[in-house]
Amino acid sequence: MSSPPVTRTPRPSLFPSARSSDRPPAPPAVRLPRLLLRGAATASAALVLAATVLAAGFLNGHYEALRAHAVVAMALGGVLLVQLPAAVLVRRGGGPAGERGPWWPLAAALLLLAADGAQTGTGYERSVGVHVTLGVLLVSAHLFCLVGAWRLALTVPSPAPSPAAAEDGTGRLPRPSGTGTGTGPVEVAS
Repeated sequence: MSSPPVTRTPRPSLFPSARSSDRPPAPPAVRLPRLLLRGAATASAALVLAATVLAAGFLNGHYEALRAHAVVAMALGGVLLVQLPAAVLVRRGGGPAGERGPWWPLAAALLLLAADGAQTGTGYERSVGVHVTLGVLLVSAHLFCLVGAWRLALTVPSPAPSPAAAEDGTGRLPRPSGTGTGTGPVEVAS
């Protein structure tokens, strides 16, 4: 007895947005700031992870790792100073046709720069409890910013309103008119 043929359904994508081949390529004015932001976010994440490895080495008794930890922290501050103007450029003209890009890279760059300054200050003050706690939070924040920077599309999204939203001209989806049958009020279970 033979079994029926197996039909495979395609797996859902982790990123449900349209394929990049469906979108027109972004003009260089939009693409370059996002590439700079990705590069700076990647460098800052690599440096903050290197700083944690060096801090662990120092805590394990390798006292020369403390100097390398301080050098990496200074390099991280320099990379964050590069990330800030990249985030400004993404915000200023990061969208299609020169419209504003997302606001979060700029806010994240400002907060990371301020937190990195506080982190450096607590390190030189030898406030180990605050320094380690803030360091853990900074590693998480840098990794979240890294993921967010790489999720920014390098292509211009094509606006495709849904047919139901475009019917009334407001751009909103229609309200449900019933419980599924099309008649009667909508009941809310409490």
